[in-house]
Amino acid sequence: MQFNKAEFAAAYGSFPQIPACSRMEIAFAGRSNVGKSTLINKIFNRKNLARVSAVPGKTATINFFRCGDVARFADLPGYGYAKVSDSERRRWSGLIEGYFHQDRDIRLVLSLLDIRHAPSADDLTMLDFLIDSELPFAVVLTKTDKLTNNQLRARLEEIRTEIPCGDQVTLFPVSSMNGRGIEELRKTIESVVESE
Repeated sequence: MQFNKAEFAAAYGSFPQIPACSRMEIAFAGRSNVGKSTLINKIFNRKNLARVSAVPGKTATINFFRCGDVARFADLPGYGYAKVSDSERRRWSGLIEGYFHQDRDIRLVLSLLDIRHAPSADDLTMLDFLIDSELPFAVVLTKTDKLTNNQLRARLEEIRTEIPCGDQVTLFPVSSMNGRGIEELRKTIESVVESE
């Protein structure tokens, strides 16, 4: 799979706009400012494929990317950002729920958590939803470069107890800054795409 050939395909701000699914999809989910856009750019080795902002809550649409003819990638709006209006939060929630409840060929959801912090209530709600919906998912632990090796080991053990079914969930500790774990994540994405 040629990751650097990925291209932006489309963005949708409301659920009715999202077209029917035409190929397998891999989705990126996580709270605002967890590093979804930065991670997408790192995975696909493209600086500006996904728009990165220092302002949390910037991704207010579902952004789709294509890489070859087999798969599409969905960057979902970040959840849990307090400094937006209730109506905007409801729109984001409807957009994310609508995406997951539509008849889509979702092969993998990459649920991002900031490794430095215990999962928020919104993070746990998302993980419970993925488990209850029987959607294939893995947890991507971002910002590992902010921890020492000892802190990283300790947090990996703690995360297993902080998330539902933690002993059965695949964890990917990654850093978009120094590249830690990115190749393993690419291999997993590649194996999902090439299983078609």
